[in-house]
Amino acid sequence: MSLAPAPTLRLDHRFARELPELAVAWQADDAPDPRLLALNEPLAAELGLDPAALRTAEGLRLLVGTAVPAGANPVAQAYAGHQFGGFVPRLGDGRALLLGELTDVAGRLRDLHLKGSGRTPFARGGDGLAAVGPMLREYVISEAMHALGIPTTRSLAVVATGRSVRRETLLPGAVLARVASSHLRVGSFQYARATGDAELLRRLADHAISRHHPDAAQAENPHLALFAAVVTAQAELVARWMQVGFVHGVMNTDNVTISGETIDYGPCAFLEAHNPATVYSSIDTGGRYAYGNQPIVAEWDLARLAEALLPLFAEDQERAIELAVAALGEFRPQYDAAWSAGMRAKLGLPDGLDDAVAAPLVEEFLTLLQAGHVDHTSAFRLLGAAARGDVDPVRNLFLDLASFDAWSERWRALAPDADAMDRVNPLYIPRNHLVEEALTAATAGDLAPLGPLLEAVTHPYTERPGLERYATPAPADFGATYQTFCGT
Repeated sequence: MSLAPAPTLRLDHRFARELPELAVAWQADDAPDPRLLALNEPLAAELGLDPAALRTAEGLRLLVGTAVPAGANPVAQAYAGHQFGGFVPRLGDGRALLLGELTDVAGRLRDLHLKGSGRTPFARGGDGLAAVGPMLREYVISEAMHALGIPTTRSLAVVATGRSVRRETLLPGAVLARVASSHLRVGSFQYARATGDAELLRRLADHAISRHHPDAAQAENPHLALFAAVVTAQAELVARWMQVGFVHGVMNTDNVTISGETIDYGPCAFLEAHNPATVYSSIDTGGRYAYGNQPIVAEWDLARLAEALLPLFAEDQERAIELAVAALGEFRPQYDAAWSAGMRAKLGLPDGLDDAVAAPLVEEFLTLLQAGHVDHTSAFRLLGAAARGDVDPVRNLFLDLASFDAWSERWRALAPDADAMDRVNPLYIPRNHLVEEALTAATAGDLAPLGPLLEAVTHPYTERPGLERYATPAPADFGATYQTFCGT
């Protein structure tokens, strides 16, 4: 499909058609002076869209939602959620719109969604707008996550609106155009369950099966199979977060997808020094969503999904609970298996190595990282050089040299595969100080730092000359005081 001109784009509205109770028809606010800040041309091509057309005035109006194609039916989606443990029965898209669904060149159905497009009936007193910095943060980090091979929503474009947004100060406004396999979340099911409409809950579950987990339709208990599939998807997703040191920052149930994609890059960041207690979010004062808590929180969020789905598991509530507990019980072994497999790969350990050997090597290395306040990403990447015989670069990161040497001797005796390690241990991640540098500059109107940052993080495993600073940890005092913000 080509977008030339923009109105010829065809968008379906399957979500709104099948689940009207969860959709409120709405329109984006006016953007008085739209200006393109970032366009993901490879993603546009993947969607069957013409990047040149998206750069036109009409294309920019599409990307901010003020010129939608004929037949499109933009909606704000309704959902509930547990936010920091407290249930809110009506959240929804307070500053976002689902423009509709399109079929990409591979035949996959994808949502085209806007963030920062103005107040909706779910805004709850918010202004519905977004600033340039947070929208570019989501663009950079979501595309970095995609390049790392981690399931994620994608960023198609960021467009400055020409309107100011009031936060602590006046900031330039922007809209993010986001792409996802869908925006169904645990909170969608919580909302449906809270209505007391059993048929709505069933239709939502059937919609999710059809869209994301079609094999569940053939199971003896399709809705239980749907839940089991989501458990598996989230166990594998969070394990991959943990391996690269990603800290989501706000794992509320409305930010947990049914597809297993990472969503909502608000106060997110990547580890500097390895420490399970790391919290970057300014609003997570209790450390609920600390790096090391993420598997526990994911399991808790999935328990809330099970509660919402209980009436579909069995007519008898006790039997439904029994089935839910058994299915949820698979989260920990599945997470542990995904974590173990990923960490074995990061250490280049041979296939078939006894877990009694592998597990202590992993745990002891993480303990050494934490004790020495060692940069997570650099340490794993430099292990590749150590596996080739150049041990000093990684050894020099540690304070307790005797302990590192003892660990290294045991590890190197297993002949770790250096090339395989370099394929899973990134050299370039969105290092927090460089992200902040790029966002601060962009907010002031200077997009120059954004380009090299994106060039580095969207090809994270391949070393390239001229990008050395993107592989270098932050100054020693940066991570200790760094905070991120949700942008609302």
